[in-house]
Amino acid sequence: MGHGHGHGTASGGGQHAGKLWVAFGIGAVFMVVEFVVGFATSSLALISDAAHMLTDVLGVGMALAAILVAGRVKAGRNRTFGFYRAEVLAALANAVLLFGVAGYVVYEAVGRFQEPPQVPGWPVLIAASLGLVANLVSFSVLREGAKDSINVKGAYLEVLADLIGSVGVLISALVTITTGWKYADPIMGVLIGVWVLPRTYGLAKNALHILFQHAPERLDVTEMQKALAELPGVAEAHDLHVWTLTSGMEVASAHLATSEEADHEGVLKAAQALLATKYHIEHATLQVEGGSSAQRCRELSW
Repeated sequence: MGHGHGHGTASGGGQHAGKLWVAFGIGAVFMVVEFVVGFATSSLALISDAAHMLTDVLGVGMALAAILVAGRVKAGRNRTFGFYRAEVLAALANAVLLFGVAGYVVYEAVGRFQEPPQVPGWPVLIAASLGLVANLVSFSVLREGAKDSINVKGAYLEVLADLIGSVGVLISALVTITTGWKYADPIMGVLIGVWVLPRTYGLAKNALHILFQHAPERLDVTEMQKALAELPGVAEAHDLHVWTLTSGMEVASAHLATSEEADHEGVLKAAQALLATKYHIEHATLQVEGGSSAQRCRELSW
């Protein structure tokens, strides 16, 4: 009976942390500006955008905290995987925040359709312009990191949603200035609230996919099990499990039952090479076993 494993690496926490600090600082400053102007002018569109920026600040803050926790708190006797899942939990929390804010804005806007307040356009236009610049900077800072970290992707999606929201506020302010139409502001508030929901759903779905330890969507587990079973010396592959620990860290474990004449060390190396080259899984724990051990595995209830 033999065991083998490779090594995985977490997505670049230190590299992402600096970018998140920048986005956090920018978002916090302009969130305050938008809230102050939004309440002073009764602009639901600007309040909506400021609320999204609040989720940006909270989301980026949680993402930053998750990276710091995952990087500094190492695995221990009872924490064999450390705190790598912290960033996945942060991404899920971000999604819940966005759902809540979007629902609140839609609810508030519906009430305003009956008696829309007069919103002064110029202060809203100036505040929205400043918010747009802030979001463009944060967007560019987080864009690369979002490709390899679900945690940074959560913060990135919030900034993206708020960037679109800032554009929407600019449009409603321009309509208010040029036409005086009172409904432009609440209508834009609703559109901003609704626009973010599908993207929030996707983020929540990805986070739950990882937390439930489902196999990565890019992989066909049945095909992988068949490929392992077809390796020289392998009679059967079973108890195959593939899951994602956190972004960039995919893990696998499997039992490989061998024929009597098989070289266990050779089977182990061949299986590790197959998983690494064909499926890009570097961290795999493989148990190579004879006939009696395989029979024992089949008797287990789960």
